[in-house]
Amino acid sequence: MKLVIQRVAEASVTVEGKITGKINQGFLVFIGVGKNDTEETAERYIKKMLGLRIFEDENGKTNLSLKDVNGGLLLVSQFTLYANCRKGNRPSFIEAGEPQKANDLYEYIIDKCRQEISVVETGIFGADMKVSLVNDGPFTIILENLN
Repeated sequence: MKLVIQRVAEASVTVEGKITGKINQGFLVFIGVGKNDTEETAERYIKKMLGLRIFEDENGKTNLSLKDVNGGLLLVSQFTLYANCRKGNRPSFIEAGEPQKANDLYEYIIDKCRQEISVVETGIFGADMKVSLVNDGPFTIILENLN
């Protein structure tokens, strides 16, 4: 699994001209599911993501979590995080999870996050999405290899 987490002031996803998800302060998270990922894998990533203390406290130190600032989550599935560009110029995606499994894990992550965070918005799995964001910082964290 790979997560690209961007701390945002605001973010939204549009599909076919309609906003499918929109948040103010929080995390925009691009989620890549690998072919060997499981619900247990997802649990580790969810715990790490929700525990990240990357929001500023009253002293300007990155010491607060998403819950501490009552932030929202915008979760977007993105299999292209598994692009392998080692050979040639056309990326290979053989390490990405097959679509049904990836969608199932994406939905699992959404459900688990909704149990913890009050505002959880999403893109649409497999859709052509337009993502807009105002990155706060900029602040971007990449989670991978949390074995």
